[in-house]
Amino acid sequence: MTNTLFLINKKACLVFALFFFCILKIEAQQPTNDFWNHVRFGGSLGLSFGDNFFSGTIAPSGIYQFNNKFALGLGLNATFNNQKDVYKSTILGGSVIGLYNIIEAIQVSAEFEQLHVDRNYRNSAYYDDKYWLSSLYLGAGYRTGNITFGIRYDVLYNNGKSIYTNPWSPFFRVYF
Repeated sequence: MTNTLFLINKKACLVFALFFFCILKIEAQQPTNDFWNHVRFGGSLGLSFGDNFFSGTIAPSGIYQFNNKFALGLGLNATFNNQKDVYKSTILGGSVIGLYNIIEAIQVSAEFEQLHVDRNYRNSAYYDDKYWLSSLYLGAGYRTGNITFGIRYDVLYNNGKSIYTNPWSPFFRVYF
């Protein structure tokens, strides 16, 4: 009986030891979830003042940095313009952006932006103009640390509907 108990205890210890080492091995092979270590937030702010004119933009965005070359993200855009006694507009929308660093200092980008434009004209005949505007920007910029500045071109530019006077626009991006 003592030998049987000793063998059972020995088998139980062996099973426990195997079970313990298997758990350690399984736990060691579990990948760590470092998703948030690759997410960067930033965006842009814009203010413009002139003779009876005001324009303000806030455009927050977030990107996921897949590696040191490529990032993909989403952005929001809210703009308010007011030209006294001429018009005012509210522009709201979002975008999808892709960034690629050719080398550390040179970054190219592609951004698809969808905006809802609501313009209220106040000159001789008051009327509203509401529509959706799609833009596809291809850009290139100089990157240093968290900051990139450059120029982009809207390949879908529509002179009658665009919120900009021409398809070329400078940009300044900051991601932390």
